[in-house]
Amino acid sequence: MKTYLTNRFEILSEWISAGLGSPYAFMAAFLVVALWAVTGPLFGYSDTWQLIINTGTTISTFLMVFLLQNTGNRTIEEMQDNLRRMERQNASLMHELLALRQDLRADGRIAA
Repeated sequence: MKTYLTNRFEILSEWISAGLGSPYAFMAAFLVVALWAVTGPLFGYSDTWQLIINTGTTISTFLMVFLLQNTGNRTIEEMQDNLRRMERQNASLMHELLALRQDLRADGRIAA
């Protein structure tokens, strides 16, 4: 059950991150804020009018923290996997180089 929820969350977070990271999402957010600002005089810059934008931005920020953390965790895991893979490749190349060096020494092509 835990794996199922984790996989669903990762799929959802990737989908939301891709959508919210687009220029269209930025334009939509900008339009919402502009619309809110334009309606200020209509509502007399009341406390309720201010509370609407404050609540919206607080909830959005709260949820985005979890998405950003998930994205950061996945990025770190991918980087660690790549570093481990490169370390294995490097170790393999070093063994081949040492073997070649020993063969050349045995043949007398290089000095010991």
